[in-house]
Amino acid sequence: MSFDPARVRAEFPILSREVNGHPLAYLDSAASAQRPLAVINAESHFYQHGYAAVHRGIHSLSAQATTDMENVRAQAARFLNAPSAEEIIFVKGTTEGINLVANSWGGSQLQPGDNLIITEMEHHANIVPWQMVAERTGAEIRVLPLNDNGELATEQLAGLIDSRTRLLAVTHVSNVLGTVNPVKALVAQAKAAGVLTLIDGAQAVMHHAVDVQDIGCDFYVFSGHKIYGPTGTGVLYARKALQEIMPPWEGGGSMIAQVSLPTGTTWNTTPWRFEAGTPNTGGIIGLGAALTWISELGLDAIHQRETQLMRYALDKLASVPDIHIYGPAERSGVIAFNLGKHHAFDVGSFLDQYGIAIRTGHHCAMPLMRHYAVPAMCRASFALYNTEEEADRLATGLTRIHRLLGG
Repeated sequence: MSFDPARVRAEFPILSREVNGHPLAYLDSAASAQRPLAVINAESHFYQHGYAAVHRGIHSLSAQATTDMENVRAQAARFLNAPSAEEIIFVKGTTEGINLVANSWGGSQLQPGDNLIITEMEHHANIVPWQMVAERTGAEIRVLPLNDNGELATEQLAGLIDSRTRLLAVTHVSNVLGTVNPVKALVAQAKAAGVLTLIDGAQAVMHHAVDVQDIGCDFYVFSGHKIYGPTGTGVLYARKALQEIMPPWEGGGSMIAQVSLPTGTTWNTTPWRFEAGTPNTGGIIGLGAALTWISELGLDAIHQRETQLMRYALDKLASVPDIHIYGPAERSGVIAFNLGKHHAFDVGSFLDQYGIAIRTGHHCAMPLMRHYAVPAMCRASFALYNTEEEADRLATGLTRIHRLLGG
């Protein structure tokens, strides 16, 4: 599939609707991307023609559903260039994936006096689980700060690492600033000190190719709904050797080998010991369709197109009076800004009247908001289906709001 913006947009039925009498300009994909017909149809086809409970079923529907789901596991491994499909764990999303690592690996391996390193730009999903496990285990949280330009102060990492540092958890791409962090270099520095690494890839995998072997990380996690797939789906890559020392986090069906009373229950092999209960099979099938669709489109072509669009949008927004844009010049996916003295909520509400959908608030990144001393920001996020015309509409709308509300 060659990259044709008009053809790509035609794959998304929702983009043809109007909002408040205007064509929809959906600039909120960083929160949740829209779904192409390939994903919608794959999930619908499964429920119409192939639905059954997976695992252990001997009838044809169950066996086929199990095969289809496990094929997506292998597909996700190829997508991330993981060494083995058994290093892929299905989760509900990035948040559950990080909680799984925090509770299973962290809960069993951390001790009083150990420390974990996170960064000032993390989404709450890569902050709060570590705070919770640190409180339970007596570990310490250390924070790698931001520079004034919205990039990590990577030169300070060496000073945070010591002999008791156990993990570095860092986002691949900031969900607020669009900063693309040098994760390969950060992982190499951590690995040289014997420190494990977890990468939050929720804002990265839809914009450019990810190779976990090249990065060298121990854990990598992303959400299906950010990459044009269904909600309630996600992938956690975890090195096999680490999975083997990690106890189950949730108990129930599928994650056991033998159940005995009153005690003596044993666990399934990895990765299935981490997938308790009935999975979101239809969603996983849809996730597989999303990975196929985006791979056929080509992540290199997507990256090239989105880079061009981002530069165009930044240039257009720079002409808006009284706008303050946060973050580095080179960024991926998102543009965070405020308009003069006006609250982000007011700006977002006005834009909605023009059919333009953006996100406003703290973006689950309160420490980052405090770094910039603001209560909230506006965030416009651009995806492969957005256009220069929508960037024009955003700039025009903001200019109109500035005129209406004053400086």
